[in-house]
Amino acid sequence: MIIGCAILVLFSGVIFTGSVGAQKKPKKYTIKSAIEEAIANSYSLKAKKEQLNQATNIKNQARSDFLPKFSLNYGYSKLNEARKLGGIDISADETFRFVGNFTQPLFTGFGLISAYNLSKLGIDQSEMNLELERLDLALRVKTAYYNVLLADAGIDVAEKSVEALESAVNVSRSFHKVGMVPINDVLQAEVDLANSVQALTRAKNDARLARASFNTILVRGVNEPVELERIRKFDPEIGQFEKYRELALKNRPEIKLIDINIQQADQQINLAKSKYWPEIAFTYNYIKEGDTLAVDGSPLHDRSSWEALVTAQWTFWEWGKTVNSQREKESFRRELMEVKNTLVDNITLEVKQAILDLETAVENIPTTQKAVEQGEENLRVNEERYKAQVSTILDLLQAQALLVQARVNNISSLYTSALARATLDRAIGIY
Repeated sequence: MIIGCAILVLFSGVIFTGSVGAQKKPKKYTIKSAIEEAIANSYSLKAKKEQLNQATNIKNQARSDFLPKFSLNYGYSKLNEARKLGGIDISADETFRFVGNFTQPLFTGFGLISAYNLSKLGIDQSEMNLELERLDLALRVKTAYYNVLLADAGIDVAEKSVEALESAVNVSRSFHKVGMVPINDVLQAEVDLANSVQALTRAKNDARLARASFNTILVRGVNEPVELERIRKFDPEIGQFEKYRELALKNRPEIKLIDINIQQADQQINLAKSKYWPEIAFTYNYIKEGDTLAVDGSPLHDRSSWEALVTAQWTFWEWGKTVNSQREKESFRRELMEVKNTLVDNITLEVKQAILDLETAVENIPTTQKAVEQGEENLRVNEERYKAQVSTILDLLQAQALLVQARVNNISSLYTSALARATLDRAIGIY
């Protein structure tokens, strides 16, 4: 019996140890690891990759148009009667015909080459769309990351506010018990405390929502725990505008996309011009005929024959259709050039705005930090003055509210600077 109990205890210990070991500690994310996981899991990126696969298949289709085509044809024809010439049958009333065809295009007015070049540019376009989605995804991850940290900091501020107001309520209650302050002081402190507790609840819910948003972007379970590495440095580097502008015009996928579109327009112009030329092809046909399903010949049909042809087809008049098609494509190319000019101006403005936002955020950091220090000192002085009964509860509560606002402003300026740097990185086409 004793041995049995010992075995049971030992077995239970093994199970308990195994279950504890199975509880893995939540993964701690850095910005880099969060972006990598989002890129690996993103549904939108996977969709863009499928578009790239589609473009590759389209290119392979265009390449196959250069190669010869083989086809088979089997047919049956029935006449109302056999054809005669001078009383002699020259064709049967029933004919079975089998044709094997080989066709090789020789010249298409450069149409095939233009179509193939267009298909290759389609791959480049899909790759740029993929890169564009990757950049946007990285910015969304950074924004979600900073929002989680900001929400956590908001909880910390709210908890400190609740703690300070609880102290104020206790002090006012003590003073009221000995008749030093009216009940009104206690009530005012309790109202502010209740409001602060509500603010703490909202802050906690904001943090939960921020984590859910972060998990969604990384394609994780919406309720998965989120642990992030805190940012240690809040003084991002601010570079020169011209340098950043050059980087943006060099790196931005949007610029590369419009350049690809212009190249596509060039190929579409060449494709339209190909209609000015004749199309030349070589055709070889192997023919079998007969009056039975076996197509093995008959008195009126050769058993087999072949023919080789070089054909040229030239549509030389379509009432201006070809020239107007060419002009349409040329107009579209000029439109793209104007769109590119507008895009360059917009990117330049975007970079300038990102730099100004970053400069503003960085300049606000020391100011808000100083305001926190002043707010803490102001609260300390008002607490001492209230305890000495040389100031009112309103002065104390106002000092507490000012400190809370200063802390919120300081935290906001820190994460605004981090987000401004992320926005600037997106503006210059990096992450």
